[in-house]
Amino acid sequence: MNSAPGPAGIVVVGGGIGGLATAYALASTGHAVSVLERAPKFTEVGAGLQMAPNATRILKDWGLLDEVLQAGVVPRRLLFKDALDGSELTHQDLDDDFVRRYGAPYVVIHRSDLLAILVRACERAGVEMVADCDVQDVVPDADGATVRSRLGEHRAPLAVAADGLHSTLRARLSDDRPVCSGYVAYRGAFPVADLGSRIDRDTFRDVVVHVGPGCHLVQYALRRGEVLNTVAVFASPAYRRGEPEWGGPEELDTAFAGACADVRTGLESLWRDRRWPMYDRPPIPKWTDGRLVLTGDAAHPMLQYLAQGACQAIEDAHCLARELGDTAPPEWTDALKRYEAERTERTARVQDTARTWGDIWHVDGVGRLLRNELFRRRDPHDHRYTDWLYG
Repeated sequence: MNSAPGPAGIVVVGGGIGGLATAYALASTGHAVSVLERAPKFTEVGAGLQMAPNATRILKDWGLLDEVLQAGVVPRRLLFKDALDGSELTHQDLDDDFVRRYGAPYVVIHRSDLLAILVRACERAGVEMVADCDVQDVVPDADGATVRSRLGEHRAPLAVAADGLHSTLRARLSDDRPVCSGYVAYRGAFPVADLGSRIDRDTFRDVVVHVGPGCHLVQYALRRGEVLNTVAVFASPAYRRGEPEWGGPEELDTAFAGACADVRTGLESLWRDRRWPMYDRPPIPKWTDGRLVLTGDAAHPMLQYLAQGACQAIEDAHCLARELGDTAPPEWTDALKRYEAERTERTARVQDTARTWGDIWHVDGVGRLLRNELFRRRDPHDHRYTDWLYG
């Protein structure tokens, strides 16, 4: 896995979920592919991941869904509750009717489990996996790209930038920077056996989202129900004051001080020695520069409220492989433009909607009362707000 990549294949820069999904999709259509990952190993940091049917349909098409189902959990519902009083607001059944409507199930899975599935799939497809290989630059032109990495320099017919939120290759297309939301996430994934009986039983069967003023808590089971995943997110007053250190554990406790008992219990299932500030970037209309193309978070980093970051990266991979097909490089220019046109419009809507959805989750006062009333009035069989995303 640590040899220098060969010069003939497509190079994917970044070995996260998006990069490996892209590599597998391209290799499956007959392309020679190398993945260059700066980390010493192909690993994923974090905990749980929600995979909606717009992504699991693709995994099914790739022949990977059975492995995902074996490693993950198919929840009963998406359940929304008020974080202050604990009352149920609305839910979305994820039953057989849901699966028939969208053609695939809703699955929750540990990030590292999904990455391991993609690593094995890439290896079976003949993808060259090169770890500990930091890419300093990619110089694209009309006929290919020069990839400059720690292991040397070589030519490739196409370079795919899958180097994440802090992508250095995106700078060739945009001078924007990651935008901090002022919110920070704490996560935790602990064996259910270690947590005792204090966890609400809905948490083991559903994806439970408690929404509150400037904060929310998400919980669901992972790894066949053996692990409980928890995410707590809140707005940092220290960030708003412009302080260099913000989002610490004391702010976490203050943000949820008025929450109901189930939420406060959920806070006990977090890692408190690490935190994740929440960033995104604005949508950009241009993802291609000669034979360099953006994908995943390098193209469209988004806030987490729609649980679509990995899902959209998988959509990118599927679309790029479909457009390139098994054609030769001279035909790729038009294919890359078609990919760009289709994906920029779609992902911009997801990015913008995620920001709006976060605002709705976190309202206080009269806004909270109105949101709760609208949620409670919603018909659980109404799919108008999910058809565009999952369909």
